Amino acid sequence: MRQYKNSTKEIKEINKVICNKCGKEIRLAGGVLEEDMLEVEKRWGYFSGKDNRRDRFELCEECYDELLESFLIPAESEEC
Repeated sequence: MRQYKNSTKEIKEINKVICNKCGKEIRLAGGVLEEDMLEVEKRWGYFSGKDNRRDRFELCEECYDELLESFLIPAESEEC
């Protein structure tokens, strides 16, 4: 979850980023995250129970790893 200093549409300056699962705050240095995070945004379609709803969340790397470990079918992964 990103929290902003300014709430105008033209300027968005990130104040802090917090993992939605564990609440860990990711530090910023000069407006840049010091750790990487998974950012997810989903707009649900007509054939769901969430028609036209937008969900957005962020996970720290540790919570992302926990999520992947819970999959019955492993996620595809490749080195780039």
